[in-house]
Amino acid sequence: MKLLFDENISYRIVKKVGLIAPDSVHVSRTGLTAPAKDTDIWDYAKANEFVLVSFDEDFQDLSSLYGFPPKVILLRLGNSSTQMISEVLMKKWEEIVLFSQSETVGVLEIF
Repeated sequence: MKLLFDENISYRIVKKVGLIAPDSVHVSRTGLTAPAKDTDIWDYAKANEFVLVSFDEDFQDLSSLYGFPPKVILLRLGNSSTQMISEVLMKKWEEIVLFSQSETVGVLEIF
């Protein structure tokens, strides 16, 4: 599974989750204009088969409007360090994999 991390998450997260999601990318490494529009990020994730990871609820709204793909992992962790985010993702990895395989669920909220 490939994760696409939104701009509101440090690009350093890609290295930290590299063992569980080696093909993951940060938005800043996609070639999209910075700051990228949410719809451009959405389209990139869809076209390249990424699961989008963000703190931004706008992606939940896009999922409600357009459905999936792409699937969205919405982080509800408050102000969190890159280390904390990576630890939570690793701890919840099984749940994330099941979510990515679901044919009925498009948004996973992680608390």
